[in-house]
Amino acid sequence: MSDLMKLGLRPFDFQQALSRAGLGPDGMPRTPGAERGSGVDFRAALSDALKGVSETQFEAQRLQRELSLENPAVGLEETMLAMQKSQLGFQATLQVRNRLVQAYSEIMNMQV
Repeated sequence: MSDLMKLGLRPFDFQQALSRAGLGPDGMPRTPGAERGSGVDFRAALSDALKGVSETQFEAQRLQRELSLENPAVGLEETMLAMQKSQLGFQATLQVRNRLVQAYSEIMNMQV
């Protein structure tokens, strides 16, 4: 078993990322009919991502609490790893939010 799998991380799948973004294998947007058939939209993908980040934060908080209560079943390494995963997820979410705000501002400043 690789080290990535032990940590609960999966290798990046470029084709899956393209599919989730509504792009074809060539990187071009899919036709509207094909996009509707996939059933994945931006709002749902963003909502799922935010729920995932929230779950990792709750798990890290739970592990921190259990560690502070000296639960023998919870190790320091597990807690630190959960905290790092939570922090990475939050930082990625923050960067996405910043990019969305920047794009919105640019669109609003466009001359019509």
